[in-house]
Amino acid sequence: MNQTITLRPTDRGDIAAIDALLARSYPALLKGDYPPSTLVTAVPLISRAQPRLIMSGTYYIAEDAAGRALGAGGWTRTRGRAATADIRHVATSVDHLRRGVGRAILSHVFAQARAAGVLQFECMATLTALPFYRAMGFVEVGAAKVPLAPGVTFPAIRMVRSG
Repeated sequence: MNQTITLRPTDRGDIAAIDALLARSYPALLKGDYPPSTLVTAVPLISRAQPRLIMSGTYYIAEDAAGRALGAGGWTRTRGRAATADIRHVATSVDHLRRGVGRAILSHVFAQARAAGVLQFECMATLTALPFYRAMGFVEVGAAKVPLAPGVTFPAIRMVRSG
């Protein structure tokens, strides 16, 4: 990567920046792998910051030297499985793809989660993100449909990675 990035835990003040990041990135990145009928219903729902996640202490923003959001992502413990974490809402700014931002975020997530006793990671990857998650050591478990709202699901791939 050509520029220095800073990773830090998010707080309430980051909601607008993360909303903007997701709203710019998801429509542009997903359009090659999903039909318009899926995007028109799903993108408005998935491209919103989740305040509880933002304030969890386990969600991080990657910023450049000027404080611009380059990416975000985090983890939460998998309900009922203390040694497993779910990778949550990872996104890279569409104009900073393939510059190490996503790798930096996930590497930080892995280190922080392992320090908290996590031994396994799970994620629901978009079809677009499959190559990235494979490169980060995840393996595919199978197809999944992520419920977003009554009658609205989003096709994804369930993936896992050991420690």
